[in-house]
Amino acid sequence: MGQHHHHQHAHVDPEAGDRRMWGAIAVNLGLTVAQVVGGVLAGSLSLIADALHNLSDAASLVIAFAARRIARRPADAEMTFGYGRAEVVAALVNYTTLILLAIYLVYEAVMRFFDPSEVAGWIIVIVAGIAVAVDLVTAALTYAMSKDSVNIRAAFLHNLADALGSVAVIVAGTLILLLGWWWVDPAVTLMIAGYILWMAWAEIGGVIRILMQGSPPDLDARAAIAAMRGVDGVEGIHHAHFWQMEENRAAMEAHVVVAEGRWADADAIKARLKALLAEEFDVPHSTLELECARHACDDAQVIGHG
Repeated sequence: MGQHHHHQHAHVDPEAGDRRMWGAIAVNLGLTVAQVVGGVLAGSLSLIADALHNLSDAASLVIAFAARRIARRPADAEMTFGYGRAEVVAALVNYTTLILLAIYLVYEAVMRFFDPSEVAGWIIVIVAGIAVAVDLVTAALTYAMSKDSVNIRAAFLHNLADALGSVAVIVAGTLILLLGWWWVDPAVTLMIAGYILWMAWAEIGGVIRILMQGSPPDLDARAAIAAMRGVDGVEGIHHAHFWQMEENRAAMEAHVVVAEGRWADADAIKARLKALLAEEFDVPHSTLELECARHACDDAQVIGHG
């Protein structure tokens, strides 16, 4: 039996939420400026680390917004599959930038342990307090949209995580004020950098998988092929390929060997296979090349070409 994959993909107005995204970008950029100024005045690396994280979030929103606009373009002679993968390319750029940023922050934090400097804890607490408020405002702007869009949901979760990062900075500033523990500042910077690395590393694999034309992660390709072989009139399947055209659109192509004496039913067999792939395995786009059993490919690979 094939695995059942019934995913609910929300159909939303593509223009919906553009204004809210611009609002989220604006408040994140404003917060970044405030945090950089506060971090320089206070001599706080953790505050600057949080600022850079917010800047990367704002930049990722800008890139995601631009990619979203490009992705709406219809297919043409230059891009016959359409422009949907612009969002995947944008995600790769964002996550790669985040990883480089985190590595830089780790280096700066380690250097600060060897060359400590005085930190003004009260500025850290005030600016980080403002950051928590702004992160919550941004989360509120994107919350409604996050229910219908996986990309916006990621941005929403990033903002909640940013709020937690700002809380950590407040704790660092408070410990510096009360106990004079200067080392807490680079220690919190390492924690923020570690979180950024963990988040980016966890997400970038799925993006690379799409660009490498890997099969959808929740699809059992062998089970799908076995189910196709079980359709009446099908003698064999070979040269099968599964891939993701975009984040939520799976595709498949294969050669189908039609049993001898069943060529008159070829169109009906193809229609049953397409329905099976769409309904049972959530693969709405399939290209099937039919072969008569008498003239089928010799020694063909089941998956891939060979």
